[in-house]
Amino acid sequence: MCRNIRTLFNFEPPATDQEIHDAALQFVRKISGSTKPSKKNEAAFDRAVERVEATVHELLGELTTASPPRNREEVAAKAKARAAARFS
Repeated sequence: MCRNIRTLFNFEPPATDQEIHDAALQFVRKISGSTKPSKKNEAAFDRAVERVEATVHELLGELTTASPPRNREEVAAKAKARAAARFS
């Protein structure tokens, strides 16, 4: 379920709000054990996603590194090559 959670720190261009939202959603889904909450739990689920999102924004804003930013396309190409080798 958490395969869509990717490293978001130290990339050029920086992580988008949508990427952060998607990671928060996947995290809450994993923790709750549910991909779609019941109507009764929907408000709590949505609040949890919003709080995780806010925490990730705060974390990414405070992290520092001496390493140069990584290129998204290069990292994605390496991941595809690893997946191709593993599953072929």
